[in-house]
Formats: sequence, structure tokens, C-alpha cells
Amino acid sequence: MSNLIQQAMEYAIQAHTRIDQRRKYTNQPYDIHLRQVAGLVAEVTDDPQMIAAAWLHDTVEDTPATLLDIEELFGADVAQLVSDLTDVSRPSDGNRALRKAIDRSHIAQASPRAKTIKLADLIDNCQDICSHDERFGQVYLAEMEALLRVLDSGDERLLKRAHKAWKKSRDKINLNRDQHIQDIDLEFDQAPNTGFEQARSLRHFTESFSAQDIAEPLGSFDNDTSAIKASEIMLSNNWYVAGLRQDGLVEGYILRNDLERGHCGDYLREFTRDQVVTADSSFSDVIHVLTRRRSCFVSQLGGISGIVTREHIQKPIARMWLFGMVTITEISLVNRIEEHFPDESWISRLAESRLEKARQIHAERARREQHCKLVDCLQFSDKAQILLKDNSQLEWMGFDSRRVAKKVVKDLESLRNNLAHSQDIVSHDWAQIARMTQRIETSLGTIYG
Repeated sequence: MSNLIQQAMEYAIQAHTRIDQRRKYTNQPYDIHLRQVAGLVAEVTDDPQMIAAAWLHDTVEDTPATLLDIEELFGADVAQLVSDLTDVSRPSDGNRALRKAIDRSHIAQASPRAKTIKLADLIDNCQDICSHDERFGQVYLAEMEALLRVLDSGDERLLKRAHKAWKKSRDKINLNRDQHIQDIDLEFDQAPNTGFEQARSLRHFTESFSAQDIAEPLGSFDNDTSAIKASEIMLSNNWYVAGLRQDGLVEGYILRNDLERGHCGDYLREFTRDQVVTADSSFSDVIHVLTRRRSCFVSQLGGISGIVTREHIQKPIARMWLFGMVTITEISLVNRIEEHFPDESWISRLAESRLEKARQIHAERARREQHCKLVDCLQFSDKAQILLKDNSQLEWMGFDSRRVAKKVVKDLESLRNNLAHSQDIVSHDWAQIARMTQRIETSLGTIYG
């Protein structure tokens, strides 16, 4: 095994393990999937960049790592492959079908090397999903069929295996072979059902805050500016990225770490769709970009003029937005508890130690003449725990696994506490910030269409 592949394997395993990511249906460590995909790729090529990218193919989508992190650690070739394999659609692009069409168009333009890795990914996912979840298996097979049409320039052997896996799974779950992708219910996004009143509040939050509220001006240089001079200016201003002007307009960007000699124009990087938002884009779209990229560029009046980084999510207005999202989610839990467990019949669902803590808080608030109900004195995790013990409530919350639900609840509570106590949320909570905003946008998309 080459050093590049070994390093990619170790990095990917650590990145996914750090956030305790596991296979959805088997609860196995996520590196089982990565190992399978890398193994399939290694069967048809000895290209170390391709095999390394196979190990890393989900790292940018699922972990705090960015494409620039991958480039700095593994080189531009591997980073480009991972970029080709990373979805570019955003929650605001529409329902699942629309987003998948955007992502399909993205991979259709990728290199045959990237398509080969995607074929390996499809083979392993197809076998896993269709063996454990017949309902979603139908959705996945329809999407996979459409993907296979644009992956025909990938490795011929894996293309045949992918078609074989698709046919075998289709026959297993009795999917009508004449049924096309548009005939399948693609509204399969699993998201919290917040209820209409809470959804209106969430909608208000998404429409009241936008990229321009946290963006900073993007410093820029002309193409013919000395690279050394630009590097010095960027260092003094603590910029790691700057715009690059051509005829007075910002046409691309440069990274400080790239600059060595010559002129800035020698180090031009072009803007791509997945790293630019408009000034009125939602915070959810900004966070979606920052999950994949180190910088989110902001376009206004037809030109790039602003930048948002992860550190800007620490700003008070962004923290207020996040806290509001968590609070509305918590309110929806309380409403659901009161609706389905009237007269405090939920009490039997909690351990006595947790109830005693809530009773103490309730008594203290009563002493201060602060009117509240006992359910209001429960911790966030206690409120969720009441609902998680019931399968129908689990489904209402948008989960098909208690293990996954408990982890999401734990992460949300961590985020809530760090927000409340003004702690760093970027270093500790980025993965849950990204997941929460995506789930909320999906929920609103389901309610409002």
C-alpha cells in the first residue's frame, strides 16, 4: 500500500470515527463502507490517487473536513476527485428529486476516474440499503438507475457490476422494471415533523437572516499584483483568501499559502457553483457551503464582494439564529408530549432521578411565582427520551433508529448548551450544526412544498 493510500485511509477513518458515524442499518463503524469502496476501486486500478479518493469520498460531505483540507493534505488531484464525488445541491434547491437531479448533473461532468469511484460507492450502498430497507430501496434504485446512465464512462467492469447489483436488488424487492424515476415517491427526506405552528416560526427564521448579515468584505488584488506583496498584505490582515480582479471585477480568488513568486494572476482559482451564494441566501445555504468549503463567497449585484468563513458563524446574530432553531425544535417536542401524553401520563417514561431533578426545578420556580408546568422543567434530552420510547413518535421525529435519534438529540443538547454558555461552537459542534440546518430545511420543504 502506497503512503498516499495509507495516509488517506487513516485520515478518513479518524474523521468519521471522531463524529461516531456508523452504517445506518448495521451500526457498524463507517469505515466498513469506505473499505468496501476502496477495495472495489483497487480491484480495477492501481492508481493511488483514485484509491485514496475512494477512502475520502464521503469525508467532505459527512465530517468537518473541507475540500481545501483534502487538497493541502493529499494534493490537488485527490481533492478534485473528492470534489467530483461530493454533492453540490443545497437544501434550498428544492425537494429530494430536484436536488438529486442537480447532483446527477454534477457527477455527469466528472472524469472517468471519479465515475469509477462513484460506481463502487453505488454497488456497496445498493447492497446495504436494499438488504435492510425495502421502502427506501425502491427510491434508491430509481435514483441509481438514473445515475448509471451518466456513469457509462467509468470502468467497464464496475459498470457491469453496478448494473448487476441494481438488477439483483430490483428483483429482490419486486420493483417494476418499467417504473421510471418520476413514478417513484422521491419525497423521502427524513426530517423532524415540527408541526405547522413551529414550521411557521422556522420559516420566519430562515427568511429573516441571510448571508449578508454575517459576511465580511472580500479583499482583492489585480492580476498583475506581485505575489510576494499580496502575501505580505494578506498576512498583515490575517486573510488566507482574497479576490482576484480582472478589469476591475473580481473574477476568481487566490490563497495566501499558494503565493510564492510572479504575479497573483499566476495563482488564480475559479469560483465554482458550490462555493458561491447570493447576499439574500439563507444561513442554511451558507452553512451547507461551509461544510464542504473553507470559504463561502457572497455575490451581490452580479459580482463577488463578500466572504463568510466558519468563524463568522460565531457571530452573535448567527448564534441567535441557531439557538432559535434549537428552541423551536424543543417547543415542538413539548407540544407533542402534551398532545399524546395528557395529564402528565408521560411521567412513567422517565427514570425517577430525572423526574426528581425536574420537580426540584419546578418547585423553585413556583417559589419564585414563575408559572410553568412540570414538562417545561425537563432537560432537552428528557423531553426527547419520552417520545423516543414510542415507535410512532420516533417516526414523527423523522428517525427510523433509536440509536441515531439518541445521538442527534445528544448533539443538539451539546449545541444548545454551548450556545447558551457562549462556548466555541465551530470547533465542537460543526457536524451537528450542519445536520440540524439540513434537517430543518428538509422539514420546511416537506411542509411548504
